[in-house]
Formats: sequence, structure tokens, C-alpha cells
Amino acid sequence: MATHAGVREGDTAHGHGGRGFAGGWMVFAAVLMIFGGIMAIFNGIAAIAKDDVFVTTRNYSFQFNLTGWGWVHLILGIILVLTGLALFRGDVWARVIGVAVAGLAMISNFLWLPYYPFWAIVLIAIDLFIIWALCAAPRPAQP
Repeated sequence: MATHAGVREGDTAHGHGGRGFAGGWMVFAAVLMIFGGIMAIFNGIAAIAKDDVFVTTRNYSFQFNLTGWGWVHLILGIILVLTGLALFRGDVWARVIGVAVAGLAMISNFLWLPYYPFWAIVLIAIDLFIIWALCAAPRPAQP
């Protein structure tokens, strides 16, 4: 049913009806989450396989087993990818889980600094942008 200026009833500024494709900030966060999650998965697989890429430093306060860290990164990476895919639908629960998981990923990457410093700093920055984009995105329109 058409109304004024060709806009139908139930349409919102971000799509048709109350739900639909997410806005720009949500897409930005979703893409970063998927990218960061895939990189964390690769990081986890390499750590589980005890790859020679990683260097362990002595006398580090947060020193843990490399295989254990691999599993942490693998699990967080899978959750990041799945949550990033859910963000494309614009689900509110994905925003909340996305902020929480990106925060956990940021902490795990901080603790990962002695093993692979440059890449840990890159992933910390990506997680920071994810949290910023999810918090800066406008609230979804109420139906």
C-alpha cells in the first residue's frame, strides 16, 4: 500500500519492515568480526599444531601452554565468525554477543602478545574497531 512520496507502510530508513539488512556500522562490524574470527581460527590452528611461527618468552606473567592458547583462539574465532554472520541480519542479540566476544578476544590477544606481538596488536585494533562500530551503530527501528 503506497503512501506519501512512494514510501510504503512499515518501511523504515534501513530496510523494509522492522527487520532487514543492517546499516553501515553493522556491516562494518560484521566484516571485521568475520575477518578477525578467521584470523583467530588460523592463529589457533597454528598454535595447536605447535608451529614454529610462535616464540615463547621467559618470565612472562601470563605464560600459558601454547596448545591451550590455540584452543582459546580457535573457539573465540569460531564464535566471532558466527556472530559476524548473524550481524548481517541485524539481530540485536548479535550486537550484544559481538561486543562481549570482541572484548574477550581483545583480552586474549593482549595475553597473546609475547607469542606473536605484531599480529596480536593488529587483532587488538580490529577488536577495538568492532566494539566501536557495534556501539556507534544506531538503534534498530521499532516496528
